[in-house]
Amino acid sequence: MNIKPIKTEKDYERALKRIEEIWDAKPNSKDEDELDILVTLVEKYETEHYPIGIPDPVEVIKFRMDQMGMEQKDLAKLIGTNRASEVLSGKRPLSINMIRILRDELGIPADSLVGSI
Repeated sequence: MNIKPIKTEKDYERALKRIEEIWDAKPNSKDEDELDILVTLVEKYETEHYPIGIPDPVEVIKFRMDQMGMEQKDLAKLIGTNRASEVLSGKRPLSINMIRILRDELGIPADSLVGSI
């Protein structure tokens, strides 16, 4: 086991390849130890070089609606016809009341609906 910090894209690719090779490591083996260390290093590299931004609240709503097989008319039943259209088109921001309804009725975390306020 010769593990080094991941500093470059080449190091990153090499680590991913090695992770793939030892993915099914036996428990309590040297390969499993190596896997744990490599995964930790890769996660750190990805966090620094490929950060995931805050999701857009409208996209979160659309994603959840898709998961639930909902259409705009179904959302309109929850927050109002005009409001649903305006929210989904980005013309109207979500109100606190709408956020509460979407959290309670669709199970969307309020943090995802607040966005980058």
